[in-house]
Amino acid sequence: MFRALTRTQLTVDIVAAGVFAMFAVVATLAPWDSIRSAMLPPRLALIVALLLTLGYAAAGAIRRLSPELALVVCWTAALLQMAMGLPPLPGNVVIFGVLYTTAAYGARRTFWFGLASSLIGAVAIATYLVVIPLVLGQSASNGIGTYVFATAAAFVSAAFALLLSWTTGALVRTSVRARENRRAQERAESAAAAEAERTRIARDMHDVVAHSLAVVIAQADGARYAAASDPEVAAVTLGTISTTARAALSDVRMLLTQLRHTQAEGPQPTLADLEQLYAQVRAAGVVLRVDVDPAPASEIPAAVQLAVYRILQEALTNALRHGVDAQVSVDLAWHPERVQVSVSNPVAPVEPVSPALPGLPGLPSERTAGESRGHGLIGMRERAQLAGGTFDAARQGTQFVVRASLPIAAGGRA
Repeated sequence: MFRALTRTQLTVDIVAAGVFAMFAVVATLAPWDSIRSAMLPPRLALIVALLLTLGYAAAGAIRRLSPELALVVCWTAALLQMAMGLPPLPGNVVIFGVLYTTAAYGARRTFWFGLASSLIGAVAIATYLVVIPLVLGQSASNGIGTYVFATAAAFVSAAFALLLSWTTGALVRTSVRARENRRAQERAESAAAAEAERTRIARDMHDVVAHSLAVVIAQADGARYAAASDPEVAAVTLGTISTTARAALSDVRMLLTQLRHTQAEGPQPTLADLEQLYAQVRAAGVVLRVDVDPAPASEIPAAVQLAVYRILQEALTNALRHGVDAQVSVDLAWHPERVQVSVSNPVAPVEPVSPALPGLPGLPSERTAGESRGHGLIGMRERAQLAGGTFDAARQGTQFVVRASLPIAAGGRA
């Protein structure tokens, strides 16, 4: 029932109502001898008029704090005013302000009560000013047409004034809600963009760190075994570890910079960086076969280049970590409308996850190490889908095969 107002808003409303009350009281007292009432003696009528003026001023003070209560106060004062037979008072001006706030700030029910009050109030004004004096014989004797016209004119004038205040408030209400909806939409779009950026950076971080660490681990294991028998090979291996770690550290720093400053560009590898990627994998001891047929015949969009690079990077990392044989095959087919990527590597046969009981076979595992459903496969699938393509990864016999198909031409479908 009560709205949350700032201290400044509440102070302004109270001060404005107090100033209005002083002017309204002065305006009521100045022509004090014109305050006439068929129900009360002149002095009592003046006192009642002053009390009603203060009531209207109080309604003006709380019109934004509680439009519902302000409307009730105005209706109560107006009914008492008509019941006492008092003429229009300066305090009646507050009614327009209250109708405005019911439409602008009131709840849904108060909004429609304000509209009904405007129409019912117009009927009450026309009846009080024209019809009742005619019934009581307080008006000059004229033709019935004159009174019908006067009643209609009074109703239209009152309805226009009251509805104008209510309609102005309704327009303000619409404007405020439109502004709030726009701000909410902007906040939602900003949050969605930030979440998408965080997801992209997390995906890049995973691709960079996982691949580089897989190469470092493989090289470190090789260096440990070669240290005793062939120190020269161990030294070369340690150099590869150092180079790979420095490159990964540089990429991570760029990603962290992008987290701090969203306008900064993170590492965006292209097809030209594939040879370096292949070299890192081969340096880890993997026999890598790369087949590109057909080769790209035109400029490839940067988004497709990035997707192809990251998918190959993650697929090779998984092969390096989970493959049982140091042989990996990469096939790239650059068609006019799409590129097809395929990476395959040998994996261990399916092993039971529980011991066999007498008379019962062992329960086979649903996935092997090569088929781990971690963030890597999820990231590759997301990259393919963001590029408008498709992705699939599954065991085929003794091979674990990763396939992706990405569109590269306008309107092309993978």
